[in-house]
This record gives sequence, C-alpha cells and structure tokens, in this order.
Amino acid sequence: MESPRRSLPFYVIGHRNPDTDAICSAIGNAALLRATGEPAAIAARCGDVPARTAWVLEQAGIETPPLVMDVRATAGMICRRDVVQVAPTDTFLVAYRRMLASGVRCVPVVDADGHVHGILRYLDLLELLVPGDASGIHARTVSVSLSKIAVTLQAESVGAEMPLGDDEEELILLVGASSQSTVERRLKLAAKEGNVNRFFVICGDRPVVQHYAIENGARALLVTGGNGVEPALRDLAKKRGVVVLLCSQDTASSSTLIRCSRTVRHVMDKDFINIAGNEPVSRLRKSLAPLEQDLFPVEDAITKEMVGVLSKSDLIDPPRTRLALVDHNEFAQAVTGVEESEIVEVIDHHRLAGDLVSREPIRFLNEPVGSTSTLVARKFRHRYLEPDRGTALCLCAGIIADTLCLTSPTTAELDHEMLGWLSELAGIDPASFKKDFFAVGSLLATGTPDAILNADRKEFVDEGVKVTIAQVEELGLQGFAPRREELETALKALVKENGYELAVLVVTDIAEHHSLVLAAGEPSFVANIPYAKIDASLYDAPGVVSRKKQIFPAVCQALRRAN
Repeated sequence: MESPRRSLPFYVIGHRNPDTDAICSAIGNAALLRATGEPAAIAARCGDVPARTAWVLEQAGIETPPLVMDVRATAGMICRRDVVQVAPTDTFLVAYRRMLASGVRCVPVVDADGHVHGILRYLDLLELLVPGDASGIHARTVSVSLSKIAVTLQAESVGAEMPLGDDEEELILLVGASSQSTVERRLKLAAKEGNVNRFFVICGDRPVVQHYAIENGARALLVTGGNGVEPALRDLAKKRGVVVLLCSQDTASSSTLIRCSRTVRHVMDKDFINIAGNEPVSRLRKSLAPLEQDLFPVEDAITKEMVGVLSKSDLIDPPRTRLALVDHNEFAQAVTGVEESEIVEVIDHHRLAGDLVSREPIRFLNEPVGSTSTLVARKFRHRYLEPDRGTALCLCAGIIADTLCLTSPTTAELDHEMLGWLSELAGIDPASFKKDFFAVGSLLATGTPDAILNADRKEFVDEGVKVTIAQVEELGLQGFAPRREELETALKALVKENGYELAVLVVTDIAEHHSLVLAAGEPSFVANIPYAKIDASLYDAPGVVSRKKQIFPAVCQALRRAN
C-alpha cells in the first residue's frame, strides 16, 4: 500500500516585514515548544531580516530562521510519496502482480528519470489480453518483444540468437494445433504473402510442425509443455534466423502469457492531468472536482519529476500547516495562507484586531507589555526552564528593541523583570547592548526607499479605513532631509499600489525620543494628523517613539477628525 502523507510543518512565525521582536520571540517560543513536547516547532519569518536583527543572530550564534512567505498546504506537502508505480516497458504480468499485491486499482506509469508518461487503470490491463476492436488476423497480432516473452515464460532460447533489448515487433500468433497439412498451408501462404517472418508459431511435441515453422522462416517458434527440439532442427533454426524458445507451460497457458508479455504503454491513458507540487490544495479542490481522472501525479515544478500522487479523497479534509503566531494577532499582518492553516497558539502585546479565527480552542496570550519576547521569557520561567545563552540573548534583543531598552512608554514592570533575568543568562549588559544594537546600520544612509518603507511596516484597518504605518529607528534625524523627496514619492506609490487610504512613515531618533512623521493618502486624513505641522505632509513629533501606544492612536484620531 502507499505510505501515509508526511506531516506538515509547525512554524512559529511573526508578522510580515518582521522586526527584531518578531524574529527573536519566534526563536524563543520555538525553543520553548521543542522543550515542552513539540519537537517539530520551527522558528520562521515572512520577510527580510533587518540589519540589526542579523547582527543579533550573529552575536547569539543562531542561524537565520527560514523564509516562509506562504503557509498554505500544497500538493507536494500532502501527496503520498511511496507510490506504487510501473514503467512504460513493464509487462501486463508485472503490472498486474504489482497492483494485485498492493491492492491499488490505478497507478502512474513512470520512466527511469521520474517523468510520468500515463495513468494505468486496472481495467486497462484487459485490453492487453482481449483487444476490444480486433478481428481476424488482427485478433492474433500482438506488439511485443521476444525478450519480454522469454522472461514472462521463463523460456530457454535454443535457436537463432535472441534479439538484444526490448524492441517490440508486430507478431502474428499461430497455434500449431491444427493438422500438419493445415499448418503447412498457412505458413506457405504467409511466405507467399511476404509476412511469414512475422509469425510466432506455438506448438508442443510436434516435430513436423516445428520443422514447417523453421523451414518456412517463421520469426519464432515456441515449444511448450517442457518438450524439446531435435539438434538438427536447432541447427536449421540458427541458419534460417528463427528464434526457438522452450517453456514448461502448456500451449493454452503459453498463448495467454504471450499477451501478458505486452507492455503497459499500449493501454495507459496518455491524456491525464499532472499537478505541480507547489499548487495550493485550496485551488485543487475546485479544479479537480469535475474531472473523471481518479489519480493525479504530483510533479516537481522545476524538474518535472514525480514526487507523489493525490486522489480526490485526499482533498476532502487535507492536513494543514500548524502555526504559532507571535508579535501579531490579525490576518492583515500575518503570513500568506494563514486562513488555511491550523493556528495553535498566539502570543502578542498589541491590540486585538477581531479577524483571527480558529477551528479549535487555542492558547492565546495577549498582555500590555513592551515586547512579545517578554511574554515568551515569562513562559520559560513559569515552566521552571532556562533558555540557552543564544536564545536568551535573542529575547534580550527583542525587549531592548521594542522598549528602547526600557525607555519607551509601552514598557511594563514585567519587561524590567524579564530583561534583568535574561541578561544574566545571556551574559550581557543591556545598556551596552542597546548602544551596539542601534549603532548597526542606518537605513536612511544605506537603504533603498523600498527597504526603508518595508523594514518595519504594519497594516491596519480602523473603522473600515485601510492604513499602513512604517517606522525606522535611527540615531539622529539628520539623514532624513536629503531623502525626503524620494521617500515621499515611494510612500505615494505604496498608497496607490495597495489601496491604502493613509500611509505613514515614522522616522524615530531613539536617542532623543523624537520622531518625524511623513504621510500620504486621502488629504483629509493627512491634514488631521495631530502633531506639529511642518508642511503639507510632514509633522514633527517630539517625545513620540511608540507605534503601538502613540503613533497608531494618533492616526486613528486623524481618521475620526476627518470623518
């Protein structure tokens, strides 16, 4: 039987355009899950790694989590891998025995390179034994290789040399059970018509019939029942180029087995549908439902080699990718395909968005603290576990990044407590770590407009208005002015491409706790942003550093004022 489908991944993953807290809390929570009964949990990300986060991972000695941009189950994920299959050159007997032993009624026909040539159904095999539209000489004609016949019958070759390879020939079967004169007349007529070299004569212990077959130049002679051929006739067969086979089966059984030596390529269904391994299962349910095909080969999208098979029943309730979401709780910010996954856990410190749904009850942790890494750290403490040094350092970085080393207005007492505990495990001084962390790479100095806007950007919907807020943290604001024009152009393009009604870029000086707010979108929304107006699209926001606690509420206020 075919083996069960593989288990789908279990990803611990943050929001799109992940920041340090999203990636580091995923690393920490995946480590905790593995230590508490979920060995398959893998930290992942659905966006590029910011330069500062990459520096953290390097300091921690932890590999960058894999990039996962789509968590929908695909055909390649759920297909059956250990597939019963046959080759185009396999005979009826090989295919029949393989299908009978495995209990399957339909198999793919696959060559040595892994490419699918057709689909073979159990009933198709009957065509090899009883051709549906054949009559007369056509009913006795089979396309088969002599070597396949010899293998099927386990026959001994004693005449002319057996042809090498599996090249097939159009052979006309003649069972020499009639009178000797009748057999002779048929062979002489064939010789006159010029096709005697296609005749495959079958007989038992009948030396005269054997002689007629060899003398008239038949293609081959099969002697059944364990009978032999006289040495003189063997020599004559070699001279005339007649292949002579000796088998133990009786004549009737041998005649059937010759047809069983035909290859499946003659009757396989070549008009079939292949499925790419990266095709989402949700699409396949609709596209495959009206088709009559029962079995669907799944092939690698690049190499076109078969990786498994699917049947329609596999799509009724397919397995789903398991997810533990960290640092977000709304689908608008989540990885593509989250709606089709199985969410088992959420850990977050942001507002509830209201669109998160699950099929079963889940673990849901949402608290007003400065960092998701803080909540992950406390889960270690509650289980009397200590993260290893690398994981502890990552969690420290998540807290330091999101709370600006405990100076952000979002900071809670728990952030202080967990950072103190983790910094001892990681062997770092938080103040020194903060200085080194924020000194790594200035996006304003080196990044493209696209990189600046997408390094840490989140999407929201408030009262039906689609909003996005991007934030860049810098040591000083002097790098903004030279890039103002190109950033504003890129921000307007972002609005147009994604249908946002308001887009905001916040450039924050983390040393002075001072931000500049650049806005684009609906003019009435832009005009009502409640900060000191510098010009039509730029605002000055001293003391503003937190997107969650300061910037987002201000944006919501602008929307309400405009309405």
